Amino acid sequence: MTNIVLEKKGHVAVATIQRPKALNALNSQVLEDLNEMLDQVSADKEIRALVLTGSGEKAFVAGADIGEMSTLTKAGGEAFGKKGNDVFRKLETLAIPVIAAVNGFALGGGCELAMSCDIRICADTAVFGQPEAGLGITPGFGGTQRLARLVGPGMAKQMIYTARNIKADEALRIGLVNAVYPAAELMAAAEKMAETIAQNAPIAVQACKKAINEGLDVDMDAAVVIEEKLFGSCFETADQREGMGAFLEKRKHEPYQNK
Repeated sequence: MTNIVLEKKGHVAVATIQRPKALNALNSQVLEDLNEMLDQVSADKEIRALVLTGSGEKAFVAGADIGEMSTLTKAGGEAFGKKGNDVFRKLETLAIPVIAAVNGFALGGGCELAMSCDIRICADTAVFGQPEAGLGITPGFGGTQRLARLVGPGMAKQMIYTARNIKADEALRIGLVNAVYPAAELMAAAEKMAETIAQNAPIAVQACKKAINEGLDVDMDAAVVIEEKLFGSCFETADQREGMGAFLEKRKHEPYQNK
């Protein structure tokens, strides 16, 4: 991976997109590196939560690489959109929780990347937007779909149709991000949240993610069946026995073993 640095801190991994001269813009190589990074994280069973951020103080990801996109044909545009969507769906469906620590511009593909994560927190300097309509294209990496699901169709249409950016406080107000921090405190807050998640029973946390994500795509009757099955599956785990045993015995549970 030439554009991503992956660092492990106990049960937490931090992935940093490093293409600072281009404000971490997404080109084909960065997408391939993201795909490789997700494979590495998925294969490492010690990792229980992932933090995704961008290098430098200006940008999380400033967007997809317009220089690369500018010469695409219709077929090329569809292929580029599919490449991005495949990677972002892989991120979205990664077994473990992913926290986007948005440290600056998150525009176009950057906003779409953040929306593919489970939780978004940002610096007070962060800026979000889907500027594609101002460039003669649509969002191509899931922006028309995830933004509407996160902030509602009306607000999503306003952001996408106007191609206007919003600042961190507005992103918090509409529910695009969970919290806003001073820039200097962002990564510490993201890693603390990831560590808190990692201390809980990993199989249960992963089952919660699966239940929420899959339940949102079906009606309530089907959704509760998904939950019932995942709820039941937890009772086959040693972590469930330790967690409930510790509660009943009024003691602190031993560190969860992910089994």
